Order: sequence, then C-alpha cells, then structure tokens
Amino acid sequence: MKALLSTPLFDILESVDRFLKLFGADLVRARSAGLSLLVIWLLAWGFWQLVKLVARRIVIRADDGDDSRLSSNEKRAQTVAQLLKSVGWVIVLAFGGMLTLRQFMDITPLLAGASILGLAFSFGAQSLVKDIIAGTFILIENQFAVGDVIEVAGKAGGVEWMTLRVVVLRDVEGVVHIIPNGQITTVSNKTRGWSRAIIDVAIGYAADVDVALEVIRDETRLFAQDPAFQGKLDAAPEVAGVQELGDNAVTIRVMLRTQPGMQWEVGREFRRRIKVRLDQEGIEIPFPQRTVHVRYSGGTAPEDVSPDIAAAGGA
Repeated sequence: MKALLSTPLFDILESVDRFLKLFGADLVRARSAGLSLLVIWLLAWGFWQLVKLVARRIVIRADDGDDSRLSSNEKRAQTVAQLLKSVGWVIVLAFGGMLTLRQFMDITPLLAGASILGLAFSFGAQSLVKDIIAGTFILIENQFAVGDVIEVAGKAGGVEWMTLRVVVLRDVEGVVHIIPNGQITTVSNKTRGWSRAIIDVAIGYAADVDVALEVIRDETRLFAQDPAFQGKLDAAPEVAGVQELGDNAVTIRVMLRTQPGMQWEVGREFRRRIKVRLDQEGIEIPFPQRTVHVRYSGGTAPEDVSPDIAAAGGA
C-alpha cells in the first residue's frame, strides 16, 4: 500500500524538481524559500493584526459611553487610529515585499538604486514632502480630528478621513473634497470645545420692542429647560438685545452656546419655536415692503387707477 502511495508522490516531486531545474533551482531550495515566505507573511499578518488591535484599543479607551456626540478625545483617538492603520499597512507591504524579493535575489543593488531613485524623486516631489510635513504638524498640534466640521482651502465640511498627505471632507450636499495637507494654511474649526448658534429675530417697527424682548427672553428660558435640548446647550442662552435697526424691521439677537457640532440642530429648533411664540403673542415678523408714489398730470386720476393709488398720487 505504501509503495502504491509513494510512487505517485515520488513522480510528482520528480516532476516538480525537473521543472525547477529549468530555472536553475532545486526542490530543496524551493522548500526552504517557500518556508521562509510562509514565515515572512505570517509575521506580516501578525504585525498587521497587532496594529489593528492597538488602533481598536485606542478608540475604546477614548470612548466616554455617550453615543449622542463625539468628544474631543474620541475624535482625536479615531484620527490617531486611522493614521496608525494607514502607516502600519505601508510598513507591512514595504518590509514584506523586500523580504520576499530577498528570497530570490540579492536586493543590495536594488536598495542602492532605490536610494538614488528616492533622492531624485524627492527633488521632483517637493509638494508630496510638504503635504507629509504639514500633516505631521496637524496631527501633533491637534488642529482638527475626524468628525470635526472645518473650513480649509475654501472648502467646508465634516472630516471623514485624514492621512499624513490628505484630508477628506464631505459637505452638506454630500460632495467629497480631497485636500492635500500642504494647501492648508488656515483652519477654521467649527466644532472645537464649544459652538454657538446666532439667531437674529426680526420684528416690525409697530411692535413694542420691550414686550418683544420679554417674550423672546421667556422663550429662551423655556427652551433651555426642555430636557430634549438641555444637554445640547453648553451655557444659558443669552438675549443680546437690539442688534440692528433695519429698513423694515428691528433685529433682536439671541446667542445659544451649544455642545460642539450641536449649533445647527439647536438653531433650527429655536427658530421654529420663536416663530410659533411670536405668532401666539401677535408680534409681527415683517417682510420687505415698498411704498410707491404715483404722480399723474391733469388733476384727475385715470379710471383704471385704484382709489388708494389715486389718493397717494394726488397728495
């Protein structure tokens, strides 16, 4: 039975040995190289799993248990985790690839040529080096993190992804903007520490300003006491007072200091509530109006002119 099994196996190994000899190799050397490759890529896989584990641990350690919003520590942890995985993946591929080539050829001349090529490449890729250096300082200085809403290079949106070379933003229309870090000269972070919603409420000139101020202050107090929004505010709302005397309205400003990123939701809800309250109180929210004076000659208004316009024209 052993002879029957060993004979086909021997034939297969002999065929493989003859095939390898065509390329100047033998079966023993191929076995050694195959075992080395297996060990190399098992170690590479293990290193990659370790990198992912560390990245997950960083995110878990920063989790505060509040899923309603991302704290600054959570945002920074997600950013560091993403960068760690991207850099780790490059290291795995680079070292795994070099060690794999080393099993089949002498890579010393290749490394020397690569160093010369890298030097030439560095002169021609100054913008790439600039992007990486800028990305490094963005990370070290914690200028922004994944989840922040920022404005950079004339584009605004939420940070979905960032590496040492680029930052990826998605705006309110769902458009993705990919911005090289080297082009970022000024960062406007709208969700760092705390945010603020500025609400300008316009009332008509015929309304009593003091009454309107009292109504708005009462509504802001009720809004701050609402359990649904109490946790989204960072401080008590502030009614600043009369902000502007416009052409058609008196503008009263309300400032709502909120948790990071909550200013848009809080502002929309407060505008809805103040509109309902002003309607209940009978305080007019004016719209642009224009008075037209019509002058006509002859002392008598034409028949197709309404009496109101005729009276205005004769005045």
